[in-house]
Amino acid sequence: MIDFTLIGKRIQNKRKQINKTQENLAEYLDVSVGYVSLVERGKTKISLETLAKTADFLHCPVSELIESTSTTSKNYMYYEINEKIKLLNSSEKEMLLGMIDLYLKKRN
Repeated sequence: MIDFTLIGKRIQNKRKQINKTQENLAEYLDVSVGYVSLVERGKTKISLETLAKTADFLHCPVSELIESTSTTSKNYMYYEINEKIKLLNSSEKEMLLGMIDLYLKKRN
């Protein structure tokens, strides 16, 4: 099973990184802003053709948008956790590590 919500989040994050709006993407794809919103929220499936065109707009390979999005993949959660950790600064990473350590101690 493919997690289209995750693909949508990646599209949205990448779009925001390059300072583009949903309107910009919709115009490029020749679709409605509503459709882009549905894709970014994972409420509709994106076709392979539209995904390829979206990747072109975002200046990234399609693989970056779909990597580890299969919910049966071992790397599914690992990839997402890793992407979130990249957004943290050093002190936030230390705090997260402390929280994980505390959780693991209490769990046992």
